[in-house]
Amino acid sequence: MKKIVSIITLVACMFMAFPAQAQIKFGVKGGLNISKVTFSEDILDGNNRTGFFIGPTAEFTLPLVGLGIDVAALYSQSPSEFRFQGTDEMVGIAGTDVYVKQTLKSIEVPVNVKWTVGLGSTLGLFLAAGPQFGFNVGDGHYANLFDMKKCYTSFNLGGGLKILRHFQLGLNYNFGIGKLAKSIKEESDDKTTDMKKNTWQVSLAYMF
Repeated sequence: MKKIVSIITLVACMFMAFPAQAQIKFGVKGGLNISKVTFSEDILDGNNRTGFFIGPTAEFTLPLVGLGIDVAALYSQSPSEFRFQGTDEMVGIAGTDVYVKQTLKSIEVPVNVKWTVGLGSTLGLFLAAGPQFGFNVGDGHYANLFDMKKCYTSFNLGGGLKILRHFQLGLNYNFGIGKLAKSIKEESDDKTTDMKKNTWQVSLAYMF
């Protein structure tokens, strides 16, 4: 809860910090996630899976320099699958590979610095980078094997095109900074397995 309040305060400060001549636009953004879950132990192997995201977005731009801030609140679903390699003590099965599937559901709040270069009256090129704050809204455990963190942080690097002053087509890579979850530790275990998520995103936004 404290992290959510901190993010809301940060966004509010951004509103107040922008000068009067800044351009402010609101819109809606959606697209595809191509996510890969990674683990700190070699006994687990994650596979790429495709999901989606959608939600409201806002853009604040200084018209003379093309520099601004892009924020959004996106509902995201990222289906994932991982494979236990070799012995599977965590699931009580030995000598075989076991596949486990789960959909990660979250609210993602990206806060990106955005730089735009005009290529004409109806076309522009932009680059964006910044932190993203995630809030887990799915099950408390991932396949009953991992404790999901309620809040986690990742980082965005991306770019794209602005078309006809209203449409924005983007490609973004999001990589985990902190762990997304850790394995449920048994009394006999002396270590845990951490989970992270890295995601390619293709997005389309419409700005009003």
